[in-house]
Amino acid sequence: MIGEIPVEIIDAVLETIPFDISILDKEDKVIGWNKHDKRIFKRPLSALGRNVRDCHPKKSLSKVEQILNEMKENKRDKARFYIDLPVNPDGSKDKILIEYYALRDHKTGEYLGCLEASQRIGELQKLKGEKRLLD
Repeated sequence: MIGEIPVEIIDAVLETIPFDISILDKEDKVIGWNKHDKRIFKRPLSALGRNVRDCHPKKSLSKVEQILNEMKENKRDKARFYIDLPVNPDGSKDKILIEYYALRDHKTGEYLGCLEASQRIGELQKLKGEKRLLD
């Protein structure tokens, strides 16, 4: 990171970005997430400190484990997938992009944990042409 950003601004950034993030430590424990009220995947406070395996559906667990193991073995830095979920108020589905990023020490390359980012992309998929600043 270049520059020094005050903690209150970092907190504001994390609550303003238009996607959910969850952070795991190198032991696969959930250590935090942004808390804005529009999260796609709600997190109960009891998830803090829990192993991520206890927070995912069983049908996706083997894939989550594979991704995390490959990140720890330095075979992968990122995983991207997308699913259709009924997340709209009327129960209709939206396309959800989910990305996992390995968090590494920038000096040593040591694996520090994982960042999971999820966002609705249905509206983004509809974009056509250009829209310039303040148009």
